[in-house]
Amino acid sequence: MRVIAGRARSLRLRTPEGLDTRPTTDRIKETLFNIIQGEIPGCIFIDLFAGSGGIGIEALSRGASHAYFVENAREAVSCIQENLSFTKFSNDATLLKQEVFSALSMIHEKEADIIFMDPPYHAGYEEKVFQMLLSQPYVTERTLLILEAEAGKKTDFLTEMGYEIIKIKQYRTNQHIFVKKAKQ
Repeated sequence: MRVIAGRARSLRLRTPEGLDTRPTTDRIKETLFNIIQGEIPGCIFIDLFAGSGGIGIEALSRGASHAYFVENAREAVSCIQENLSFTKFSNDATLLKQEVFSALSMIHEKEADIIFMDPPYHAGYEEKVFQMLLSQPYVTERTLLILEAEAGKKTDFLTEMGYEIIKIKQYRTNQHIFVKKAKQ
């Protein structure tokens, strides 16, 4: 896995061993960032269930002003720390070494621009995370939320909670679901 574009372009990132994390492939990561590229420069980016940190590091490489990485698996946290140091983005990052549900209240920003989440498939975290995000002051109608989920994941719960699905990008085995809070 490597950084696709920007200041850290072509640098290889370390990934945790084993099957506990599923790093987003370079091809899917490149497609994702082609879609959101206009939103990245100067943004506050939050990477939930960060794994190796590859998505947040890509955002920093492409010009995000700050990125939060939320991860609680010890080996993944170590990977994120090494990758931030290797890419020289440590000063532009906050690593929250805890589970997502407690970390959400630890983020103190006026507004988050992009929140990316790639929770473990079939674990059922999505609904709870989106419910908690509704009450966070940094999630506004302008905040773009992106869920990476297995192909065929039902998303009815999002509209029922008060979110608007902006776009769904399907891949062979997974999908990216782009969401914003519905306008009041």
